[in-house]
Amino acid sequence: MKTVLLSAPYIVPVVDRFRPVFEHYDLEILVAEVAERLSEEQLIGYAGRFDGAICGDDRFTEAVLKACLPRLKVISKWGTGIDSINCQAARKLGIQVLNTPNAFTLPVADTVMGYILAFARRQPWMDREMKAGRWQKLMGRSLSECTLGVIGVGNIGKAVMRRARAFGMRLLGNDIVSIAPDFILEYGVQMTSLRELLNEADFVSLNCDLNPTSAHLINAETLSWMKPTAVLINTARGPIVDEAALIAALQDGWIGGAALDVFETEPLPVASPLLKMDCVMLAPHNSNSSPAAWERVHWSTIRNLLNGLDIPVDDLDSFISPKGTL
Repeated sequence: MKTVLLSAPYIVPVVDRFRPVFEHYDLEILVAEVAERLSEEQLIGYAGRFDGAICGDDRFTEAVLKACLPRLKVISKWGTGIDSINCQAARKLGIQVLNTPNAFTLPVADTVMGYILAFARRQPWMDREMKAGRWQKLMGRSLSECTLGVIGVGNIGKAVMRRARAFGMRLLGNDIVSIAPDFILEYGVQMTSLRELLNEADFVSLNCDLNPTSAHLINAETLSWMKPTAVLINTARGPIVDEAALIAALQDGWIGGAALDVFETEPLPVASPLLKMDCVMLAPHNSNSSPAAWERVHWSTIRNLLNGLDIPVDDLDSFISPKGTL
């Protein structure tokens, strides 16, 4: 019998729903004690005890991967981002890394638009004033008056642009790869340099992967290129932004505000100055929240795991109801 380490924090609370599936495929489940993610040290504590893993943003470093040999054959990532896994080392060691691309495109894009609307129309701030007993009218902006810059025009970036275009926003894009001309023409996107995008955008949405070219892409220098009224939105990965530089930029008024769903350290430390800033909206890495999306990812992740363990999945669909549940 093969053993699977289950450490994805979104599926752990509902693991009992899926036990019949794992039992059907003769798989034993090792459920990790996890809050947000497993550290390198925690993973090494499980090394040698499992053949496959369903993980979240656990730190599968080269040391962890080597410690897990020869048993570990596949890491099935719950979600899209695999930046916490040393994929180069995994390839060299013959360990498959599988993920679920396009898993949360729609809810993340919706979240970005929610932040844009909140800042443009000043709704959270007027709500606070009203509840404090103050009849304070704050000046808002129509989105048709605003420019949106999207850094990373992949699946999520495109979905954000489609939504923004419906509101009449001017669209700027920046990416290290070429974007399909038909998309650019259909939505009136102007692809431009990072500096020009930051110079002109009223809202900057980060939708790129975390990789060596994007780590601390937003830093003291690039923040200085932004408008003093601009809002930075990060629903991608925390380390894309130099958090200390962002805090300084907000404190010094270099930019107008920020909406952050992800952080360099998660959970966000309680001493972070971000928690006390009125011009900042925060969320606990939750822009993927959607029951339907989570359900799809549960099943896609299980399917990837079975494929990675060379277990036929012809009958997997028999476990899935029309609503995507057992």
